[in-house]
Amino acid sequence: MEIFLLVIAGLCMLIGIIGCIVPGLPGVPIAYAGLWIAQITERVDFTWQTLLIWGIVTIVVTILDYVVPAWGTKQFGGTKWGVVGSTIGVFAGLFFGPVGVIAGPLVGAVLGELLGGKQVAEAIRAGWGSFVGLLFGTILKLICCGLMTSALIRMIW
Repeated sequence: MEIFLLVIAGLCMLIGIIGCIVPGLPGVPIAYAGLWIAQITERVDFTWQTLLIWGIVTIVVTILDYVVPAWGTKQFGGTKWGVVGSTIGVFAGLFFGPVGVIAGPLVGAVLGELLGGKQVAEAIRAGWGSFVGLLFGTILKLICCGLMTSALIRMIW
């Protein structure tokens, strides 16, 4: 049973890493679930503080994943219109697969800025900021899942 649980925990880590890139899969929460599954075994013994900290990190990274594209829009000169467009684009993009997840915030920010009266070049710059924010969020999720996987591997060995 212990080996079975460790295999499931390892699969959660793998699916978590894949979920950092593939839309619709909540990568970081799945990897966190893998830590809890491994904790059930006798071989793994994380402290409750470690699991609490990873839980908080999971919540923060998951929230940031939705917020960072809007923040990137703002950092690249976007207005409230672009931030709202980027936020709508994040959620609308989920319905269009991987391309939608990547393009949604960018297109949303550009459309928002254009609706707000910005010139095309300014709107594209704000859209680029949204894309940079999305890329930053993806890298943050990958780092988080990578560190969780590393912690689990160190604990098992």
